[in-house]
Amino acid sequence: MPMKADNQQPATKSQEPVNYFLLPFAWLYAAVLAVRNWLYDCGWKRSAPGWVPLLGVGNLRVGGTGKTPHVAWLVAELRRQGQRPAILSRGYGRQTRGPRLATAADSAATVGDEPWQYFEEFGSQHVPVAVAENRQLGLDLLRQQHPELTCVVLDDAYQHRRVRPTLNILLTELARPFYTDYVLPAGRLRESRAGAARADVVIITKCPPDLSAAAQAAAAAQVRRYAQPGVSVLFSAYAYGAPVPLTAAARALPPAPGPMALLTGIAQPRPLRAQLLGQGYQLVAEHVFPDHYAFTPADLAAVRARWQPGQVIFTTEKDATRLQAPALAAALAELPVYTIPVRVALLGTGAVRLAAAVAAATGRPGASTFAP
Repeated sequence: MPMKADNQQPATKSQEPVNYFLLPFAWLYAAVLAVRNWLYDCGWKRSAPGWVPLLGVGNLRVGGTGKTPHVAWLVAELRRQGQRPAILSRGYGRQTRGPRLATAADSAATVGDEPWQYFEEFGSQHVPVAVAENRQLGLDLLRQQHPELTCVVLDDAYQHRRVRPTLNILLTELARPFYTDYVLPAGRLRESRAGAARADVVIITKCPPDLSAAAQAAAAAQVRRYAQPGVSVLFSAYAYGAPVPLTAAARALPPAPGPMALLTGIAQPRPLRAQLLGQGYQLVAEHVFPDHYAFTPADLAAVRARWQPGQVIFTTEKDATRLQAPALAAALAELPVYTIPVRVALLGTGAVRLAAAVAAATGRPGASTFAP
């Protein structure tokens, strides 16, 4: 069931403080990035198209906008439309370098936690997953190994301008949209708000499922101050699935509303926490680590020390990819850990409009254009 929340949540209010003392450094950083973008826009730096249509998914902000479930939505939709997609990611946090195709012999350590999550979900459906710091080299690898592909989804490549997406999808979180944020180090933006002008579609993420029409209109108006005229502005909410046991100890302890602990190493654990509290669980311990954190046996020993009989431990699918490292097997086995699957649900007609945009970008016969 999707998370329930107050549909009167302001659409433009930033939920995190801005360090105004660092604004001069932010302006300098933004200026450097503006020059870089200008060089690409003018053609001084080359931005190459793909050998197949490319669908880019990214953000202006550092972490926490929901890229992974939105990429999964796109891949599922592309397969529904008869396409043969692949996923190409940087592979942040991996212990390898260079272009690499994920195989069953890989792990979160060798390809990164998000790509490994994609591989676990789509590998059996014959969706190749590749990682490369240089996306052009990653595309070359996919072309060599999988010439049958009809399109590629670029994960977190909004600022990687060596390649030019056919459809550029920008994500921004409702709780801190890009239009109220500032560039690093004063805020959390990777580049200035003007970067939104490269987007073909903007999705405002992590919304309440019943976000009012007035709130949607207000947010869309703010987006269009920076985006190109006619850009499509959509809204999405998280839809949470039933808990899935990750360990044998979890299978012996079915989850039921009661005491719980939360174990996360993601940018934004707040929505998951709110979802579980809304289902009647009582949070008695929260173990919060940085995004992409590599858990250690000592970390799990600390979790075990605070665990009480009858208490379930929840984590995310992304964290589970790192928790299943061989070095953690012994420490993890005795903990009743469950993962909570997360998918996205587009509000209103958003799913139909995004599907039409995807079909138009990939050249599906009979595809219609989408309305803003």
